[in-house]
Amino acid sequence: MSTYAEEQVRGLLRTAKRALGLSVTFLTRMDGVTQTLEQVDSTVPLLFPQGARLTQDTTFCQAILDGRLPAVIPDVRRFPEAMELPAARFPRLRSYVSAPVRLSDGSLYGTFCAAGLTSDPGLTERDRAMMEVLAQAAAAIIEPGALEARRRADIEARLGPVARGAGPRVVLQPIVDLRSGRRVGAEALARFPAEWGMAPDVVFAQAHEVGLGDRLELLALERAAEHLEAVGGYVAMNVSPGTLLTGQCAALLDRLPSHRVLLELSEHDPVEDYDALAAALERPRRAGMRLAVDDAGAGFSSLRHIVATRPDVIKLDRSIVDGLATDPVLATLVGAVVTFARGSGAAVVAEGIETAADARACRNLGVDMGQGWHFGRPGPPEALAPVGEVTPQVSPGG
Repeated sequence: MSTYAEEQVRGLLRTAKRALGLSVTFLTRMDGVTQTLEQVDSTVPLLFPQGARLTQDTTFCQAILDGRLPAVIPDVRRFPEAMELPAARFPRLRSYVSAPVRLSDGSLYGTFCAAGLTSDPGLTERDRAMMEVLAQAAAAIIEPGALEARRRADIEARLGPVARGAGPRVVLQPIVDLRSGRRVGAEALARFPAEWGMAPDVVFAQAHEVGLGDRLELLALERAAEHLEAVGGYVAMNVSPGTLLTGQCAALLDRLPSHRVLLELSEHDPVEDYDALAAALERPRRAGMRLAVDDAGAGFSSLRHIVATRPDVIKLDRSIVDGLATDPVLATLVGAVVTFARGSGAAVVAEGIETAADARACRNLGVDMGQGWHFGRPGPPEALAPVGEVTPQVSPGG
Protein backbone atom coordinates (compact mmCIF):
# COMPACT_ATOMS: atom_id res chain seq x y z
CA MET A 1 0.00 0.00 0.00
CA SER A 2 1.41 3.41 -0.93
CA THR A 3 2.08 6.09 1.69
CA TYR A 4 -0.74 8.19 0.24
CA ALA A 5 -3.18 5.27 0.45
CA GLU A 6 -2.09 4.51 4.01
CA GLU A 7 -2.79 8.09 5.08
CA GLN A 8 -6.24 7.99 3.49
CA VAL A 9 -7.10 4.74 5.26
CA ARG A 10 -5.86 6.16 8.57
CA GLY A 11 -8.27 9.04 8.05
CA LEU A 12 -11.16 6.60 7.64
CA LEU A 13 -10.11 4.74 10.78
CA ARG A 14 -9.99 7.98 12.77
CA THR A 15 -13.48 8.86 11.51
CA ALA A 16 -14.84 5.49 12.62
CA LYS A 17 -13.12 5.67 15.99
CA ARG A 18 -14.52 9.13 16.75
CA ALA A 19 -18.01 8.21 15.58
CA LEU A 20 -18.24 4.96 17.55
CA GLY A 21 -16.19 5.95 20.59
CA LEU A 22 -14.55 2.52 20.79
CA SER A 23 -10.98 1.74 21.84
CA VAL A 24 -9.60 0.73 18.45
CA THR A 25 -10.37 0.70 14.76
CA PHE A 26 -8.35 -1.31 12.27
CA LEU A 27 -8.11 -2.54 8.72
CA THR A 28 -7.19 -6.19 8.26
CA ARG A 29 -5.79 -8.18 5.38
CA MET A 30 -7.03 -11.79 5.16
CA ASP A 31 -5.37 -14.37 2.93
CA GLY A 32 -7.40 -17.42 3.91
CA VAL A 33 -4.95 -18.50 6.59
CA THR A 34 -3.74 -15.37 8.37
CA GLN A 35 -5.39 -12.12 9.40
CA THR A 36 -2.95 -9.19 9.54
CA LEU A 37 -3.68 -5.86 11.22
CA GLU A 38 -2.54 -3.62 8.35
CA GLN A 39 -3.61 -0.24 9.75
CA VAL A 40 -4.55 0.50 13.36
CA ASP A 41 -5.91 3.54 15.23
CA SER A 42 -5.88 2.65 18.92
CA THR A 43 -5.92 4.25 22.35
CA VAL A 44 -4.11 1.14 23.64
CA PRO A 45 -1.52 0.48 20.92
CA LEU A 46 0.35 -2.16 22.93
CA LEU A 47 -2.72 -4.37 22.83
CA PHE A 48 -3.31 -3.82 19.10
CA PRO A 49 0.09 -3.57 17.37
CA GLN A 50 0.06 -2.74 13.71
CA GLY A 51 1.32 -5.70 11.71
CA ALA A 52 0.10 -8.27 14.24
CA ARG A 53 -0.76 -11.59 12.60
CA LEU A 54 -3.56 -13.84 13.83
CA THR A 55 -4.80 -17.25 12.75
CA GLN A 56 -7.75 -16.27 10.59
CA ASP A 57 -10.07 -19.08 11.68
CA THR A 58 -9.81 -17.95 15.32
CA THR A 59 -10.80 -14.30 14.74
CA PHE A 60 -14.05 -12.47 15.33
CA CYS A 61 -13.90 -11.26 11.71
CA GLN A 62 -13.93 -14.79 10.29
CA ALA A 63 -16.76 -15.84 12.58
CA ILE A 64 -18.77 -12.83 11.37
CA LEU A 65 -17.98 -13.57 7.72
CA ASP A 66 -19.11 -17.17 8.30
CA GLY A 67 -22.39 -15.96 9.83
CA ARG A 68 -21.59 -17.51 13.22
CA LEU A 69 -21.60 -14.08 14.85
CA PRO A 70 -23.49 -10.88 13.98
CA ALA A 71 -21.68 -7.93 12.39
CA VAL A 72 -22.57 -5.73 15.40
CA ILE A 73 -21.82 -7.11 18.87
CA PRO A 74 -22.69 -4.65 21.68
CA ASP A 75 -21.71 -7.20 24.35
CA VAL A 76 -19.43 -10.11 23.46
CA ARG A 77 -20.38 -11.93 26.68
CA ARG A 78 -23.87 -12.58 25.27
CA PHE A 79 -22.38 -14.90 22.61
CA PRO A 80 -20.84 -18.11 23.97
CA GLU A 81 -19.09 -18.80 20.65
CA ALA A 82 -17.44 -15.37 20.76
CA MET A 83 -16.26 -15.99 24.33
CA GLU A 84 -14.45 -19.11 23.12
CA LEU A 85 -12.30 -17.09 20.73
CA PRO A 86 -8.82 -15.86 21.78
CA ALA A 87 -9.73 -12.18 21.41
CA ALA A 88 -12.35 -12.52 24.12
CA ARG A 89 -9.62 -13.53 26.57
CA PHE A 90 -6.80 -11.28 25.40
CA PRO A 91 -7.14 -8.37 24.85
CA ARG A 92 -10.62 -9.15 26.36
CA LEU A 93 -12.73 -7.57 23.63
CA ARG A 94 -16.27 -6.86 24.79
CA SER A 95 -17.79 -4.96 21.85
CA TYR A 96 -17.20 -5.33 18.14
CA VAL A 97 -18.31 -4.10 14.70
CA SER A 98 -16.98 -5.53 11.45
CA ALA A 99 -17.60 -4.91 7.74
CA PRO A 100 -15.98 -6.81 4.87
CA VAL A 101 -13.64 -4.96 2.51
CA ARG A 102 -14.30 -6.31 -0.99
CA LEU A 103 -12.61 -5.28 -4.21
CA SER A 104 -14.55 -4.48 -7.37
CA ASP A 105 -14.26 -8.06 -8.63
CA GLY A 106 -16.01 -9.29 -5.49
CA SER A 107 -12.90 -10.79 -3.90
CA LEU A 108 -12.38 -10.34 -0.17
CA TYR A 109 -9.44 -8.15 0.79
CA GLY A 110 -10.07 -8.15 4.54
CA THR A 111 -12.22 -6.32 7.06
CA PHE A 112 -12.78 -2.83 8.45
CA CYS A 113 -13.39 -3.16 12.18
CA ALA A 114 -13.91 -1.39 15.47
CA ALA A 115 -13.56 -2.95 18.93
CA GLY A 116 -13.93 -1.95 22.54
CA LEU A 117 -12.61 -3.30 25.83
CA THR A 118 -16.01 -2.71 27.43
CA SER A 119 -19.50 -3.52 26.28
CA ASP A 120 -21.37 -0.77 24.40
CA PRO A 121 -25.18 -1.13 24.37
CA GLY A 122 -25.32 1.93 22.10
CA LEU A 123 -23.98 0.00 19.10
CA THR A 124 -26.74 -0.47 16.52
CA GLU A 125 -27.35 -1.48 12.90
CA ARG A 126 -26.82 2.15 11.97
CA ASP A 127 -23.22 1.80 13.14
CA ARG A 128 -22.89 -1.30 10.97
CA ALA A 129 -24.17 0.67 7.98
CA MET A 130 -21.62 3.42 8.64
CA MET A 131 -18.82 0.88 8.89
CA GLU A 132 -19.90 -0.67 5.58
CA VAL A 133 -19.70 2.73 3.88
CA LEU A 134 -16.23 3.31 5.32
CA ALA A 135 -15.21 -0.22 4.28
CA GLN A 136 -16.29 0.54 0.71
CA ALA A 137 -14.27 3.74 0.78
CA ALA A 138 -11.26 1.81 2.08
CA ALA A 139 -11.68 -0.75 -0.71
CA ALA A 140 -11.60 1.99 -3.35
CA ILE A 141 -8.38 3.36 -1.85
CA ILE A 142 -6.73 -0.04 -1.48
CA GLU A 143 -7.73 -1.59 -4.79
CA PRO A 144 -5.03 -0.22 -7.14
CA GLY A 145 -2.22 -1.32 -4.85
CA ALA A 146 -3.92 -4.61 -3.98
CA LEU A 147 -4.44 -5.54 -7.62
CA GLU A 148 -0.82 -4.64 -8.41
CA ALA A 149 0.42 -6.75 -5.50
CA ARG A 150 -1.76 -9.63 -6.68
CA ARG A 151 -0.44 -9.24 -10.22
CA ARG A 152 3.17 -9.32 -9.01
CA ALA A 153 2.47 -12.34 -6.83
CA ASP A 154 0.97 -14.13 -9.83
CA ILE A 155 4.04 -13.30 -11.92
CA GLU A 156 6.39 -14.56 -9.22
CA ALA A 157 4.36 -17.76 -8.78
CA ARG A 158 4.40 -18.39 -12.55
CA LEU A 159 8.01 -17.45 -13.30
CA GLY A 160 9.65 -18.52 -10.06
CA PRO A 161 9.84 -22.24 -10.94
CA VAL A 162 11.24 -21.42 -14.40
CA ALA A 163 13.87 -19.05 -12.98
CA ARG A 164 14.83 -21.56 -10.27
CA GLY A 165 14.99 -24.36 -12.81
CA ALA A 166 16.60 -24.70 -16.24
CA GLY A 167 14.98 -21.59 -17.69
CA PRO A 168 12.93 -21.31 -20.87
CA ARG A 169 13.01 -23.71 -23.78
CA VAL A 170 15.11 -22.25 -26.61
CA VAL A 171 14.45 -22.91 -30.31
CA LEU A 172 16.29 -21.79 -33.43
CA GLN A 173 15.02 -19.90 -36.48
CA PRO A 174 17.13 -19.85 -39.66
CA ILE A 175 18.77 -16.66 -40.91
CA VAL A 176 19.49 -16.71 -44.64
CA ASP A 177 21.51 -14.72 -47.12
CA LEU A 178 18.87 -13.01 -49.28
CA ARG A 179 21.00 -13.15 -52.43
CA SER A 180 21.68 -16.86 -52.37
CA GLY A 181 18.92 -18.17 -50.12
CA ARG A 182 21.51 -20.12 -48.17
CA ARG A 183 21.45 -20.37 -44.39
CA VAL A 184 24.22 -18.44 -42.63
CA GLY A 185 23.04 -18.50 -39.03
CA ALA A 186 20.11 -18.84 -36.66
CA GLU A 187 18.47 -16.84 -33.94
CA ALA A 188 17.92 -18.44 -30.54
CA LEU A 189 14.39 -17.68 -29.35
CA ALA A 190 13.03 -18.34 -25.86
CA ARG A 191 9.73 -20.17 -25.54
CA PHE A 192 7.46 -20.35 -22.52
CA PRO A 193 4.38 -22.54 -21.87
CA ALA A 194 1.71 -21.91 -24.51
CA GLU A 195 -1.01 -21.79 -21.87
CA TRP A 196 0.49 -18.54 -20.56
CA GLY A 197 -0.68 -16.88 -23.77
CA MET A 198 2.17 -14.35 -23.68
CA ALA A 199 4.87 -13.37 -26.14
CA PRO A 200 8.42 -13.94 -24.82
CA ASP A 201 9.20 -10.21 -24.63
CA VAL A 202 6.16 -9.75 -22.36
CA VAL A 203 7.33 -12.59 -20.12
CA PHE A 204 10.83 -11.13 -19.84
CA ALA A 205 9.40 -7.66 -19.10
CA GLN A 206 7.28 -9.12 -16.30
CA ALA A 207 10.28 -11.01 -14.96
CA HIS A 208 12.25 -7.77 -14.69
CA GLU A 209 9.34 -6.19 -12.79
CA VAL A 210 9.65 -8.76 -10.00
CA GLY A 211 13.45 -9.01 -9.94
CA LEU A 212 13.72 -12.25 -11.95
CA GLY A 213 14.61 -10.70 -15.30
CA ASP A 214 18.40 -10.98 -15.20
CA ARG A 215 18.21 -14.58 -14.00
CA LEU A 216 15.74 -15.55 -16.72
CA GLU A 217 17.75 -13.86 -19.47
CA LEU A 218 20.96 -15.54 -18.34
CA LEU A 219 19.25 -18.93 -18.35
CA ALA A 220 17.99 -18.26 -21.87
CA LEU A 221 21.55 -17.42 -22.94
CA GLU A 222 22.80 -20.65 -21.34
CA ARG A 223 20.17 -22.69 -23.23
CA ALA A 224 21.05 -20.88 -26.47
CA ALA A 225 24.75 -21.60 -25.98
CA GLU A 226 23.97 -25.31 -25.69
CA HIS A 227 22.89 -25.27 -29.35
CA LEU A 228 26.28 -24.07 -30.61
CA GLU A 229 27.71 -27.57 -30.85
CA ALA A 230 24.66 -28.86 -32.74
CA VAL A 231 24.48 -26.29 -35.54
CA GLY A 232 26.79 -24.56 -37.96
CA GLY A 233 27.03 -20.85 -38.62
CA TYR A 234 26.52 -18.16 -36.07
CA VAL A 235 23.84 -18.10 -33.36
CA ALA A 236 22.16 -14.80 -32.50
CA MET A 237 21.39 -14.46 -28.80
CA ASN A 238 19.22 -11.77 -27.22
CA VAL A 239 20.09 -9.75 -24.14
CA SER A 240 18.74 -6.53 -22.63
CA PRO A 241 21.08 -3.63 -21.80
CA GLY A 242 20.44 -4.03 -18.07
CA THR A 243 21.31 -7.72 -17.99
CA LEU A 244 24.37 -7.12 -20.16
CA LEU A 245 25.79 -4.89 -17.42
CA THR A 246 25.74 -7.66 -14.80
CA GLY A 247 28.87 -9.52 -13.78
CA GLN A 248 27.11 -12.85 -14.35
CA CYS A 249 26.49 -11.95 -17.99
CA ALA A 250 30.12 -10.90 -18.47
CA ALA A 251 31.27 -14.25 -17.07
CA LEU A 252 28.90 -16.16 -19.33
CA LEU A 253 30.01 -14.29 -22.46
CA ASP A 254 33.66 -15.03 -21.60
CA ARG A 255 32.87 -18.76 -21.85
CA LEU A 256 31.32 -18.59 -25.33
CA PRO A 257 33.11 -19.00 -28.69
CA SER A 258 32.96 -15.31 -29.55
CA HIS A 259 33.32 -15.68 -33.32
CA ARG A 260 30.12 -17.74 -33.47
CA VAL A 261 27.90 -15.44 -31.41
CA LEU A 262 25.92 -12.43 -32.58
CA LEU A 263 24.75 -10.61 -29.47
CA GLU A 264 21.41 -8.94 -30.13
CA LEU A 265 20.81 -5.92 -27.92
CA SER A 266 17.11 -5.44 -27.30
CA GLU A 267 15.80 -1.96 -28.02
CA HIS A 268 12.62 -2.27 -25.97
CA ASP A 269 14.32 -0.62 -22.99
CA PRO A 270 16.13 2.72 -22.95
CA VAL A 271 19.87 2.78 -22.28
CA GLU A 272 20.61 4.88 -19.21
CA ASP A 273 24.41 4.87 -19.45
CA TYR A 274 26.03 4.41 -22.84
CA ASP A 275 29.53 4.58 -21.35
CA ALA A 276 28.78 1.65 -19.04
CA LEU A 277 27.24 -0.25 -21.95
CA ALA A 278 30.32 0.33 -24.12
CA ALA A 279 32.56 -0.85 -21.29
CA ALA A 280 30.53 -4.06 -20.90
CA LEU A 281 30.75 -4.73 -24.63
CA GLU A 282 34.46 -3.97 -25.04
CA ARG A 283 35.84 -7.32 -23.89
CA PRO A 284 33.52 -9.66 -25.87
CA ARG A 285 33.76 -7.52 -29.01
CA ARG A 286 37.54 -7.43 -28.76
CA ALA A 287 37.39 -11.23 -28.64
CA GLY A 288 35.45 -11.29 -31.91
CA MET A 289 31.83 -11.28 -30.78
CA ARG A 290 29.58 -9.26 -33.07
CA LEU A 291 26.82 -6.93 -31.90
CA ALA A 292 23.37 -6.41 -33.38
CA VAL A 293 20.81 -3.74 -32.56
CA ASP A 294 17.53 -5.65 -32.44
CA ASP A 295 14.09 -4.45 -33.53
CA ALA A 296 15.27 -1.31 -35.30
CA GLY A 297 12.21 0.76 -36.12
CA ALA A 298 10.36 -0.18 -32.92
CA GLY A 299 10.63 0.50 -29.20
CA PHE A 300 13.32 3.00 -28.23
CA SER A 301 15.21 2.68 -31.51
CA SER A 302 17.06 5.85 -32.39
CA LEU A 303 19.99 7.03 -34.43
CA ARG A 304 21.77 7.90 -31.18
CA HIS A 305 21.37 4.34 -29.94
CA ILE A 306 22.85 2.89 -33.12
CA VAL A 307 25.61 5.48 -33.33
CA ALA A 308 26.54 5.00 -29.68
CA THR A 309 26.77 1.21 -29.87
CA ARG A 310 28.17 1.03 -33.45
CA PRO A 311 26.65 -2.40 -34.14
CA ASP A 312 27.91 -4.88 -36.70
CA VAL A 313 24.32 -5.73 -37.62
CA ILE A 314 21.10 -3.71 -37.68
CA LYS A 315 17.97 -5.85 -37.47
CA LEU A 316 14.79 -4.45 -38.97
CA ASP A 317 11.71 -4.96 -36.84
CA ARG A 318 8.95 -7.04 -38.38
CA SER A 319 6.60 -4.06 -38.12
CA ILE A 320 8.45 -2.34 -40.97
CA VAL A 321 9.03 -5.54 -42.98
CA ASP A 322 5.57 -7.10 -43.09
CA GLY A 323 3.82 -5.76 -46.20
CA LEU A 324 6.97 -4.06 -47.47
CA ALA A 325 6.35 -5.21 -51.06
CA THR A 326 3.16 -3.15 -51.35
CA ASP A 327 3.86 -0.21 -49.07
CA PRO A 328 6.04 2.58 -50.54
CA VAL A 329 6.38 4.30 -47.16
CA LEU A 330 7.87 1.16 -45.60
CA ALA A 331 10.10 0.75 -48.64
CA THR A 332 11.43 4.28 -48.19
CA LEU A 333 12.09 3.67 -44.50
CA VAL A 334 13.88 0.35 -45.11
CA GLY A 335 15.92 1.91 -47.91
CA ALA A 336 17.01 4.70 -45.61
CA VAL A 337 18.11 2.24 -42.92
CA VAL A 338 20.09 0.24 -45.49
CA THR A 339 21.82 3.42 -46.71
CA PHE A 340 22.64 4.37 -43.12
CA ALA A 341 23.94 0.87 -42.40
CA ARG A 342 26.18 0.91 -45.46
CA GLY A 343 27.69 4.19 -44.35
CA SER A 344 28.46 2.80 -40.88
CA GLY A 345 29.75 -0.55 -42.08
CA ALA A 346 26.86 -2.59 -40.67
CA ALA A 347 24.93 -5.44 -42.28
CA VAL A 348 21.13 -5.43 -42.29
CA VAL A 349 18.87 -8.33 -41.32
CA ALA A 350 15.10 -8.21 -41.86
CA GLU A 351 12.91 -10.03 -39.33
CA GLY A 352 9.39 -11.28 -39.94
CA ILE A 353 9.63 -12.10 -43.66
CA GLU A 354 6.57 -14.20 -44.38
CA THR A 355 6.09 -13.93 -48.15
CA ALA A 356 8.20 -14.31 -51.27
CA ALA A 357 7.18 -10.79 -52.30
CA ASP A 358 8.53 -9.23 -49.09
CA ALA A 359 11.71 -11.30 -49.43
CA ARG A 360 12.23 -9.95 -52.96
CA ALA A 361 11.51 -6.40 -51.84
CA CYS A 362 14.08 -6.68 -49.04
CA ARG A 363 16.66 -8.10 -51.43
CA ASN A 364 16.01 -5.37 -54.01
CA LEU A 365 16.44 -2.69 -51.33
CA GLY A 366 19.85 -4.08 -50.39
CA VAL A 367 18.93 -5.92 -47.17
CA ASP A 368 21.62 -8.54 -46.60
CA MET A 369 19.89 -11.28 -44.65
CA GLY A 370 16.42 -12.29 -43.59
CA GLN A 371 14.47 -14.54 -41.28
CA GLY A 372 10.82 -15.35 -40.86
CA TRP A 373 8.26 -18.03 -41.60
CA HIS A 374 9.01 -17.74 -45.33
CA PHE A 375 12.36 -19.42 -44.59
CA GLY A 376 11.44 -21.54 -41.59
CA ARG A 377 9.65 -21.50 -38.28
CA PRO A 378 11.53 -21.65 -34.99
CA GLY A 379 12.32 -25.24 -34.06
CA PRO A 380 14.93 -27.67 -32.77
CA PRO A 381 18.51 -27.62 -34.11
CA GLU A 382 17.94 -30.70 -36.26
CA ALA A 383 15.25 -28.88 -38.23
CA LEU A 384 17.77 -26.36 -39.61
CA ALA A 385 19.28 -26.74 -43.05
CA PRO A 386 23.08 -27.10 -42.90
CA VAL A 387 25.04 -23.88 -43.24
CA GLY A 388 25.56 -23.03 -46.92
CA GLU A 389 22.53 -24.99 -48.13
CA VAL A 390 19.54 -23.27 -49.67
CA THR A 391 16.82 -22.97 -47.05
CA PRO A 392 13.46 -24.37 -48.21
CA GLN A 393 10.88 -21.63 -48.57
CA VAL A 394 7.60 -22.29 -46.81
CA SER A 395 4.28 -20.48 -46.71
CA PRO A 396 3.13 -18.85 -43.45
CA GLY A 397 0.63 -21.63 -42.99
CA GLY A 398 3.14 -24.38 -43.75
